[in-house]
Amino acid sequence: MTTSTVELSTSHSPRTLSRRASFWTAATVAGISLWTSAAPTTTYPLYASTWHLSPTATTAIFAVYPVVLVAFLLVFGQLSDYIGRRTTMLYGVGALLAGVLLFAIAPSVGWVYAGRALMGAGVGLALTPATAAVLEFSARGKAARASSITTAATAAGLSLATIVGGGLIEYAPAPLHLDFWVLLAVVAVVFGFVWQLPRHTKDESRGRWRPRPMTLPKGIRVLYVASAVAVTAAYSFGSVFLALGAQIARQLIGTENIFVIGLILAIMSVTIGVTAIAGRRFPAARLVAVGAVATLVDLALLETSAQLHSLPVFMATTVLGGISYGLLFSGGLGLITTHAPAHHRGGTVAAVYLVAYVLQGAIALTLGLVATASGLGTALLLGVIVIGSLALLVIAAAGALAAQTGRQQVEEAR
Repeated sequence: MTTSTVELSTSHSPRTLSRRASFWTAATVAGISLWTSAAPTTTYPLYASTWHLSPTATTAIFAVYPVVLVAFLLVFGQLSDYIGRRTTMLYGVGALLAGVLLFAIAPSVGWVYAGRALMGAGVGLALTPATAAVLEFSARGKAARASSITTAATAAGLSLATIVGGGLIEYAPAPLHLDFWVLLAVVAVVFGFVWQLPRHTKDESRGRWRPRPMTLPKGIRVLYVASAVAVTAAYSFGSVFLALGAQIARQLIGTENIFVIGLILAIMSVTIGVTAIAGRRFPAARLVAVGAVATLVDLALLETSAQLHSLPVFMATTVLGGISYGLLFSGGLGLITTHAPAHHRGGTVAAVYLVAYVLQGAIALTLGLVATASGLGTALLLGVIVIGSLALLVIAAAGALAAQTGRQQVEEAR
């Protein structure tokens, strides 16, 4: 089943959203998932100073999220293929509400860990069906833009996390809590819109769901590898900014204003969104290859900014980092979402996210341990080496995909 054959039932409720409104609601769920995941980014330094946390403890707050998220992807990654996108997103956004609430009232770091776990559960349930639904609610003939819109939506969520969080922490009362109360209100509104989404066809929710190992449809395994490596490289690069970005700006660049830090980090997110929209007309395989090369260049810039303690160089790093992330993530999603069969789309997208989040969490926690033991500069150097290796894998995977496509074209010509 393709996007053009999706038929949505709108007769069950006069309040069911239109196809266009459903498209933007699904994209908003993707955005709010990333806003929630990144919401503590500008708060990490405040947690560290208020509760006397080491870099290991701070990055552990970040790492709890992908660990729980991965567990939910393993168990529930194919859930939306059986019970529908809407129902699964409702469970996910509900868990996000609970996680944000714990952050909003947290009196100690233990509450933050619990809230972070609920955030991981919520994103694990909400992001995969939202990604699939953006494609399925796309207007006829415009399915190719789905991955670009999803990327732009997640980038908008990241931008709001750092800008809103940074502004409220720096200039508003209750710096540990107010930004989470604001986010809680936003998530509640999104939950209301998700409630009004139409239900999907039986093709997308057939059979009885039960936990089962993830499987890939035959014929798309090379596509899956290329997609998974590209998204993993993007997420891993992003983990440097999400887990350590505030400390990088604060310690290496020398600024103490949390709002300024949030604006600096948001430069990358804004660039991600702009890049995703600008690149939507290009083939996904080309996007990931160019994104990998841009990542290698940006890693050199990142290390240079750390050595020079230069704010302008760091800002240039965030801009190029946003370009490389946008190309890798949008291209990686585009490779898999447009080729996965509809009744396997949720599980296939979940399998891509699974690999990306496992490695992102491992890299973030490792960088925190190295930063504690040997300093932030050493941690950055290790991150450059690891992410550079992933970028080289992306280039190799893109080459393998191009070779496979070439062979298929030759066979078809015969």
